[in-house]
Formats: sequence, structure tokens, C-alpha cells
Amino acid sequence: MRKRNICSIGLSAALLFAASSSVYAAPDNATNEQVYVNPESDAPNFIAGSLTPSSQKEAVEIVYSYLEVKENLYGLAENESQQFKKISELKDELGMTNVKLQQMFNGIPVYGSVLSAHVNASGVLTSVSGEVVPDLTEADALKGGAVLTAAKASAIALGSLEKLLAEPPQILGEKKPELVIFMDGKAAKLAYHLQFEFLSPEPGNYHYFIDAQTGQVIEYYNQLHKAVALSIPEGTDSVSGGTGVLGDKKKVNTVLNSTGSYLVDRTRGKGIFTYNAANLTEVPGTLWLDRDDDYHAAFDGAAVDAHVYAGMTFDYFKKAHKRNSFDGKGAALISTVHYGKNYNNAFWSGTQMVYGDGDGKKFISLSGSLDVIAHELTHAVSQSTAGLIYWNDSGAINESMSDIFGVLVEDEYQKNPDWQIGEDIVTPDIAGDALRSLADPTANGLPDHYTKRYLGTEDFGGVHINSSITNKAAYLLANGGTHYNIKVQGIGNDKTGKIFYRTLTQYLTPTTKFRQLQASAVQAATDLYGADSKEVKSVKDAFAAVGLK
Repeated sequence: MRKRNICSIGLSAALLFAASSSVYAAPDNATNEQVYVNPESDAPNFIAGSLTPSSQKEAVEIVYSYLEVKENLYGLAENESQQFKKISELKDELGMTNVKLQQMFNGIPVYGSVLSAHVNASGVLTSVSGEVVPDLTEADALKGGAVLTAAKASAIALGSLEKLLAEPPQILGEKKPELVIFMDGKAAKLAYHLQFEFLSPEPGNYHYFIDAQTGQVIEYYNQLHKAVALSIPEGTDSVSGGTGVLGDKKKVNTVLNSTGSYLVDRTRGKGIFTYNAANLTEVPGTLWLDRDDDYHAAFDGAAVDAHVYAGMTFDYFKKAHKRNSFDGKGAALISTVHYGKNYNNAFWSGTQMVYGDGDGKKFISLSGSLDVIAHELTHAVSQSTAGLIYWNDSGAINESMSDIFGVLVEDEYQKNPDWQIGEDIVTPDIAGDALRSLADPTANGLPDHYTKRYLGTEDFGGVHINSSITNKAAYLLANGGTHYNIKVQGIGNDKTGKIFYRTLTQYLTPTTKFRQLQASAVQAATDLYGADSKEVKSVKDAFAAVGLK
């Protein structure tokens, strides 16, 4: 069993906290097929090239046909690929159709095993990203059904959770146990997947995996989630004046009626809503109301910044990437400030942002930093697209994506862009420090190269620690520089943002590892700028500089 998370700023991700891929050309009739293999599992995790002839068939049919031909490569039994279940099928601005498939075996989902495939406008399959679990027909543990009942599995998980927290959690919601196939190392096991939501004794959304035959706790991780019921007041859209945490004046979108003004912005998507937890631990709390329509009091600062910065982050993703809120469908952005008493944390709960006030020593109000808010909202984008699981490599990539877009949003608005995270709100009495530096991860004792990655079990396998590897690659891609004797030509923040956004939303899958990330980023740059472009070369060089090639 894993030990408790050592990082205090965590999230569903929350704020605080590859040797070379094996590549070979496929030995069939594809014109330029390259297969990237995960050396740890010997399984393909990214295939690129002109993988099929041009076709008028539906994109999903093209993908299924390809997988059927490649069943031996993927370690699947005959016709096993046809069990895969379509999750989504979307056409992007480049005319490519992205098909995502969930691996199924005998009607049971294989946890985290998702393929993301791309078919171009000519009906040619150009890539398949993701790793599937091979040889399931030979797994002895799957030949019998579940011995344990769902109720017993739930009791075992709750007992483990109580021991972990040192007191019984006050459960707000419990997801119905789902039978899944879970990979425990290299062993496929039939397991119950359970989910528990609670705010006391500390906020949590723990996912547990209980062996359905032995009752053993196989794995768990914390990914916060809390549903929110919106309260939408009637009134007139207005713009009010306010002062942020750092004393800067801001214009605030509100809804005004005879009661006063509410922190509700109806000009963006389905709205931006800011709530007050009043130093309690219930979210969302109370919708923020200012009876005199004046947001200049010191207590208002956290709410003003949370509200305005959420709008700025919404605008960045819409302008730069044509994404309408985190789900691409205009979802409401919900924030709660003044959470807890002296709470040194901020987190994306699964449906909203939550910000503590800090204790004045480690942190001031965490909503007072644009890059922190952009970081949290990028977790929402990751959740809605790649679904990166919050442990090991995929968790570190989850954290890194949030850091990268945190600094890119900050740069978009010229809010002291410096390729650091949280510098505005961490240790107010110490000048020049930050939670993390993307320019120099070692300044915070974090690895700047894949060979130096953390390999232990703390921090759910180093999700905050190893995020610095991709962070450094992104910094080099945008700014250029020489790292470990590899020179990188910088391409600027705009192109870096476009490449990482496409990588995240189109190619990453729940269990993405660093090597798959590198291949995905190269493919995203190829889509955008061409295979022989300087941008593709810079992407390759940036990842090579951090030990991934």
C-alpha cells in the first residue's frame, strides 16, 4: 500500500507539489509506419505514419480494421480488438477525426487502457496512441468470476481509508463499485473500483481497487471531486470595481439586483461563479454577495482574483485554442475562496476550484496568482480530454501540463511572466522564490532530466516531483537553450502552447508514460507544422535534452 502524499499542495489534482523509446519500422505494407515501444513492457504505445490506404469508410471503422490487422502486435487474441468500445469521435480544426476507444475484455473495462487514433481528411489512419493490456486470454485471475461481493469490497476500502486518515471520513458520496480489470504490475486482476468523496478530516476523493477474488487492497489514489449545485440570481449584468490580493485594481463582471451584486459573470460560457466558504470546509459555500457593490475590502481580494483570473483563463483557452471552457462545451467555472482556516492549499475538485487563504507564512491567499488559477483549470481540461490517472508518469504529466499552461496564461496577459509557478503567493517574506521553476527545476530540488526521475512510491509515484522533467522540456522549446550538451532552438510561447495543447487533448491517454508523451508531442507538431519543420526539430531536441528521444 502506498504511503500518504508527502506534498501539501496537491490536487485532483492540485498545485504543489525516459531513456530513449524503442522505435522500429513495422514489417508490413504500411508506407512509413513507425512503432514506438515501451521498453518496460515491450508493448507498443504510439504508432505513426500512413497506416492505412485512403478510405471512404467511417473513421471508427478504419480504426477497428487496423486494430484487427495488428492484433498480434498488440498481443490480442483473434477478434479481441472488436471488443473495444468507442468513447468518442470528434473532428478537429485540421480536418482530422480523433477516435478514442476503451479496451474491454469479456464485457469488463480494462482500467486506464484507452487508445486515441487519428484519421485524416483523406481517410488515412495517421496515428494510434496508447498502450493496451496484452495476453488477457491467458490471465488465470480472469478465468473465474468475482468471489467478493461489492458490499464487502466497499467495507474493505472504507476500513483502509479510515486507517489511512487516522479517523473515519465523513463520506459525502460513494460511487457504486464497478468491476474492472486492473493491472497490478504485470498481473491482470479482476477488481472492484470504488470512489469515496469527503471533506473531513481533509478534502479527498479516493479511488480504491480491491481484488474481487482475495479482498486485497491493490491500489488507491486521491483525486478530489465534489458536485456543485449552481445558484443563478436574477438581475442585470454589470461591471464592478475591486481590489485583488496584491492590491491591484480590477474590473469585475457581476450580476446586479436590488439585493446587491453577485460574483456571477454571465458573459462567458455558462457562467463564472465565485463562492465564499467563510473559513469553513463546506463547498461551494455561499454565492458571493456584496450589498454595496464595492469589492475593495481586504476580505474581498481573494474572491476578486478568483473571479477575474478564472475569466482570463477561460479567455486564453478560447482565443488561443478555440476551447469553450474546460469541457469544450461552455461548462460553468466555479470557485470557492476562504476555504478552511489558514488553509495552505488550492485544488481542482473535479467540478470546481477551491482556494485557501494560507497562513500568511507559507502562503497568502492562493487565488491571488493567475498561474495558480490557470494551473487548476488546466487540470479540468486534462480531466475532460486525456483523463490522465493521478499516479506515476501519467500523474506527473498531468501536473506538468497544468504548470506549463499556468505560465503560458500568465505570459498571455503579461502578469510578470517568469516561468515559475506560485511566486506571487508563496512565502511572502522571502523574495524571489516559487513553488516550482520550469526554467530551472533544480532550484526547488526537482529533477531536470529523465535519468534523475524519482522512482519511489511517495507523492503517488512522484506526480509533483517528476512533473519537472516535462516542465524543463517546455521551457527549452519556448525559449531555447543548451541543456546536457543538447542545443534547442526556441519557437516561442504561442507555438509551444499550440503543440502542448494538441498533445494533451488529442494524443494523451489515461496511462501515458513519458516516452509516449514525447512521441505524441512530435506527432502534434507534425500535424501543425509539417514533418520537416523547424518546430518538429525543436520538439525532438527539447525532449532529447531532458533524456527523452
